[in-house]
Amino acid sequence: MEETNEVKVKENLSDGVNNQEIETPNNITIKGILGLLMANVETAEDEDDENGGNFKKNKRKKKVISLGMGDPTAYSCFHSPDVAQNAVIETLASHKFNGYSPTVGLPQTRRAIADYLSRDLPEKLCADDVYVTAGCTQAIEIALSILARPGANILLPRPGFPIYALCAAFRHIEVRYFDLVPDKGWEVDLNAVEALADCNTIGIVVINPGNPCGNVYSYQHLQEIAETAKKLRTIVIADEVYGHLAFGAKPFVSMGVFGAIAPVLTLGSLSKRWLVPGWRLGWLVTNDPNGTFKNPKFVERIKKYCDICGGPATFIQAAVPRIIQQTEEVFFRKTINLLKWTADICCEKIKEIPCISCPHKPEGSMAVMVKLNLLLLTDISDDIDFCFKLAKEESVILLPGLAVGLKNWIRITFAADPSSLEEALGRLKSFCQRHSIQQNGHC
Repeated sequence: MEETNEVKVKENLSDGVNNQEIETPNNITIKGILGLLMANVETAEDEDDENGGNFKKNKRKKKVISLGMGDPTAYSCFHSPDVAQNAVIETLASHKFNGYSPTVGLPQTRRAIADYLSRDLPEKLCADDVYVTAGCTQAIEIALSILARPGANILLPRPGFPIYALCAAFRHIEVRYFDLVPDKGWEVDLNAVEALADCNTIGIVVINPGNPCGNVYSYQHLQEIAETAKKLRTIVIADEVYGHLAFGAKPFVSMGVFGAIAPVLTLGSLSKRWLVPGWRLGWLVTNDPNGTFKNPKFVERIKKYCDICGGPATFIQAAVPRIIQQTEEVFFRKTINLLKWTADICCEKIKEIPCISCPHKPEGSMAVMVKLNLLLLTDISDDIDFCFKLAKEESVILLPGLAVGLKNWIRITFAADPSSLEEALGRLKSFCQRHSIQQNGHC
């Protein structure tokens, strides 16, 4: 990454946050940056109140639209299935699940998740392969913690989800980034992976469907990744939190299909597919027909770590079997159709903005990466500057690419209701026109 250790935010946000510094992804979180952007919106409103005038009146009419966080529940068109809510209500009302659960998860919950994931695999998982976690974030933390050892390194995708680098830093694991290739559907640069790996490499992280890129990997490419991991004598950590949220030409294929080639730790959750991110119900699963993860010491290490960090609420866990078994396919189809619709809107609107380009149309998940052409903009220095000024002037929140490892790119979340999405992208277009070199008389 062409970055120094820190990137200074050049905007004067307010007296309370003047001259704040945003660090590279080893030390930042998406929520942290989005919090600063929201603070900038509030600061702009405060300044308007003091200054008065027409700008103040126009500014105050604009509601804040956030396309920065992957939480579709902020919009009324995305809501969880009734069966999920009813299942939770019933387990809570039963008074049977108010106590502690086993730290690895309730047996019936582990079994239900194993059965659910086994639908996509050549070999059936058992309950003991599943560890229930407080969302996929805790699954990431457990995975890196149990694999950590002195001198270890991990291979992470760039762009990628910054929590991996943050967890690695806490566990003193060296991070080595391999690039995803935008012109090839954000495929993994396997030559780079081979060049980066050594005997201390503890795993290769693969996010599919992709966050932040919206890519979906083909069966062939996933097999190539597994073969590369086998060659390097390491494992694959498969982040499938957006599993099955694929709406392009390629269907979702679970990395666990290739567990016989290279051991796979599959991470996932109910959050995205069932639209319940706040329930914090995730899993870590060992896909390993050859038994690499069956080593008693490895199993004991996972269990002890689960003892330390605990898991999700017992009554939420107890609702999982019914949620998985009784959610109708029509619910999933509705979500997929809506995401395809909003992704299409996003891509069409982006085509109208000269300074932004989308190298690969999203085929899954809930976000897309777009590239900034700073040569077409005046008084915008980089992606951080772009997003802070956009928040201040238009009350639209987008995530600067630096947060996910790509300077001068932007992540746009399209999991929003179509009208809000169109409004936000319309404001984005106005902002870019206002800051364009042509508009400002430069040649």
